[in-house]
Amino acid sequence: MTSAIETEALTRRFRRQLAVDGITLEVPCGSVFALIGPNGAGKTTFIKLLMNLIRPTRGIARVLGTDTRRMGPAAFARIGYVSENQKLPGWMTTSELLAYLRPFYPTWDDALCRKVQRDLGLDDGKKLRALSRGTRMKAALLASLAYRPELIVLDEPFTGLDPLVREELITGLLELPGEQPWTVLVASHDIDEVERLADWVGFVEGGRLLFAEPVAALLARFRLVEIVADAGAALTAPLRPSWLPLGTAGRTLRFVDTQHVGTDAAAQIQALYAGADVRITPLPLREVFVALARQASAGRQSPAVERI
Repeated sequence: MTSAIETEALTRRFRRQLAVDGITLEVPCGSVFALIGPNGAGKTTFIKLLMNLIRPTRGIARVLGTDTRRMGPAAFARIGYVSENQKLPGWMTTSELLAYLRPFYPTWDDALCRKVQRDLGLDDGKKLRALSRGTRMKAALLASLAYRPELIVLDEPFTGLDPLVREELITGLLELPGEQPWTVLVASHDIDEVERLADWVGFVEGGRLLFAEPVAALLARFRLVEIVADAGAALTAPLRPSWLPLGTAGRTLRFVDTQHVGTDAAAQIQALYAGADVRITPLPLREVFVALARQASAGRQSPAVERI
């Protein structure tokens, strides 16, 4: 099995609303895959389909080789799931929650559980309902890691958390799997954390998957281009379909080249704007996200869709 998650034309409609629109996706085993997109893009609905919390209108999803519509206790015992809206039994302490869950998971690792609890600084003296939201999220993550799942699914895990708690969650995900690495699917709009965590990324907008690829490949093909014309010169060259316009200010034209590939890409731009000062710089993932989100909100199809 090379893919932890596979979907084929996965679709979910709520009456007139098409929440997930024909998503075909593969999440490689052992990867940390970030599903990013603006609020309301369909990320949470997609994850609920994967977890069999809702059924697809059409299409197929397989998680760890099992059709999600046929997943039972054995399949769920291989998956860890943490959601920003997850409810925990508030009358339990952390240790009581762990003791309750332990018999359900044959792969439960007591040594790992103790290590994660210690590393996350989880105090067992309070009921879960008395803990801060960040501490409850850490408890939920601990409960999902202690049985060494093959797949961990996180739905907006960083929302509203302070930087220290975010750092602890990321450390737990990246450093604890040891010799048996797990696959992580994280849906989030917190791009700064995603960039530190993920090695694959998919962008969802309006229920559609616009692209999915390794983060390194994505960042390699996106460039900010600034064309500064000489005084009195006009910027007349037309923008290519793969360029996302950012506007013109004075003598400066700015756009994002989404297909800046090949050794001659810069030379081709320079040739179009002969005599102008051409400045080309890499973009961090946050700026890539902003450019794509701006394009989507303007009602234009992103040229990044060509990468699917």
